[in-house]
Amino acid sequence: MSEQQQYIAHTENWVKQVIMKYNLCPFARREVERASIRYVVVEQHKIKAVLQALLAECALLDEQPTVETTLMIVPRGFEGFYAYLDLVDLANDALFEQGYEGKYQLASFHPDYCFDGEPQDDAANYTNRSPYPTLHIIREASMEQALASYDHPESIPERNIQFARRKGSEFFSRLLAHCTRR
Repeated sequence: MSEQQQYIAHTENWVKQVIMKYNLCPFARREVERASIRYVVVEQHKIKAVLQALLAECALLDEQPTVETTLMIVPRGFEGFYAYLDLVDLANDALFEQGYEGKYQLASFHPDYCFDGEPQDDAANYTNRSPYPTLHIIREASMEQALASYDHPESIPERNIQFARRKGSEFFSRLLAHCTRR
């Protein structure tokens, strides 16, 4: 298996064995079962190249409506969480500048994700921790439709935080480690 295939397999394991299995995103199961999630690895590690890849992925989503969402895995150059946050800010700016605001939004995941103001070892951080730095490109129209059919969507983050804290950091650390074993 190539290195790129491993990144994709590990991320797909994470989606199925963490996100879907524990219902962290109540909309993931449908897309996994429909095989409508695109996994793409961006080997570039320079910000400009990653942003170009992001915009190219948005253009691909424009052309391929059967692809519901993309998980863009960026395994190199953004291992540090703060460098990754800078990338997320610039990626959001690029979406705005290219006229994608209101069409696509980003969710962000990182192995060292830490919510602002929370301690690094808070289990709640695992709701956004992934095997590799990952930008999740979401179709806003699909998200609005999914949220409209879900009772109390505003409760999802709080429910996830409570669940993560109940299970604990060690539980999630083992889950993440298991996703990258082969």
